[in-house]
Amino acid sequence: MRHFRQVLAFLLLALLFLGACGSGNTPAAEETAAPFAAGAAVRTQGARMSDEPQAAGTSTEAQSVKPQGMVYYTYFDTVSYVYSYAGDPAEQFEDRSAEVSTILLEYHQLFDIYHEYSGITNLCTVNKNAGGEPLKVDRKLIDFLLCAREMYELTDGEMNVMLGAVLRLWHDCREAATENPRNASIPEETALRAAGAHTGIELLEIDEENGTVRIADPEASIDVGALGKGYATERAAEYLESVGAEGYVLNIGGNIRCIGDRPDGSGWRTAIRDPNEDAEDYACRIRIRDTACVTSGVYERYFTVKGQRYHHIIDRDTLFPADYYASLTVVTRDSALADALSTALFCMPVEQGMILANSIGGVEVLWIFPDGTQQSTPGFADLIEEKI
Repeated sequence: MRHFRQVLAFLLLALLFLGACGSGNTPAAEETAAPFAAGAAVRTQGARMSDEPQAAGTSTEAQSVKPQGMVYYTYFDTVSYVYSYAGDPAEQFEDRSAEVSTILLEYHQLFDIYHEYSGITNLCTVNKNAGGEPLKVDRKLIDFLLCAREMYELTDGEMNVMLGAVLRLWHDCREAATENPRNASIPEETALRAAGAHTGIELLEIDEENGTVRIADPEASIDVGALGKGYATERAAEYLESVGAEGYVLNIGGNIRCIGDRPDGSGWRTAIRDPNEDAEDYACRIRIRDTACVTSGVYERYFTVKGQRYHHIIDRDTLFPADYYASLTVVTRDSALADALSTALFCMPVEQGMILANSIGGVEVLWIFPDGTQQSTPGFADLIEEKI
C-alpha cells in the first residue's frame, strides 16, 4: 500500500505540471485527497512539474536541476504540496518541508471549528464558549483574528469570519445532500435571517493585553473558511523566506504561493480553470513569481436541489450563494489577502470590486461571468501568457 501511494503521488506531481495550480486552477488537488490516509506524507524527486521547455539561454546547470516535492494529506481537509526548484540538498529540502508541515499543522489545529485538541484552545473551543467568559488563547490565534478584523474593514464587511451561524446552516444542508441527494434541501429563509442577526463583527472581542478572545453572543460563531488557509500559507511562506529559500512553491489546497523565482528567472505557469467547462479545460494561463494566486469558483463545493446548484460562497446581503460570477482569481503577494479578496470580491459587483482592488494596490483580478465572458484589472493582462 505504501508503495502504491508513493507511485500515485509521483504520478500526481508529474501530471500537475504546475501549469495548472490554484483553487480553481488545480481541482485535482482537492479531488484526489480522499483515497489517502490522514497524516500521510510522500516525498518525490525529479517529477516533471512543468510542460514548458527551458527558457532560451538557460545554463546547463539550471537545466539539470531536478524539482523536489513533498505531499501532505492532513491539513485543512485538502492536499498540500511543497515544491523546490532550487536544487537544494535533499536533507535541506526535507528539513524545510518538515517545518512547513509543522506550521500548517499548528494553524490547522488552531483554526479547526469542528474538533478540539488536547492542550489547545482553538476556534472550536472559542465557538463552544460563545456567550461565556473570555478564553486565554495562543498569541498566533490573536494575531489571526486581528487580521480577520482588518480584512472585514478592508472589504467593508464582505469578508466576515463572524458569519459562522449562517455558514453552518448551509454546511449542514450540503453534508445532508451528500449523504442523501434525493432528499436534499436548502436552509429555510426564516432560519437564515435568524442566524444573520448573530453575525456582527463587534461580537468578536479580542483582548491583546490579556491574550483572550470572547464571542459575546451565545448564538454567534466563527468560520474562517474564507481566510484561514491563505493565512496559514503565508506564515509558511514567511518561514521559507526567513531561511533564505527561493525557488519554492506552496500549493495548499489550491492556494498558490511562490517564494522567489525559478532559478532560470522564468517564473511559473499556472492555468486558470474554465468554470463552465470540464476540469481539464482552462480559461487562460498566467506566469507568476514571488506572489500568491487564489481562485474561488462555483464548481468547488456545492450541492444540487431540484436541479439548482448551491455553491459555498455566501453573500452576506442575501445569505444565499453569490450569483455574480462563475469564478474569480486574485493575484497578490500576500496569500491571506488573496484568500480574503477572492471571497469578498465574489460577493460584489465588478465595478465595486475593481475600485476596491485598485485602492489596495498590488492586486490583480480576473472575473469570469456565468456566460463565460471575462473582465480583469489592467495589470492582469500582463500576467496572461496564453489564452486557450
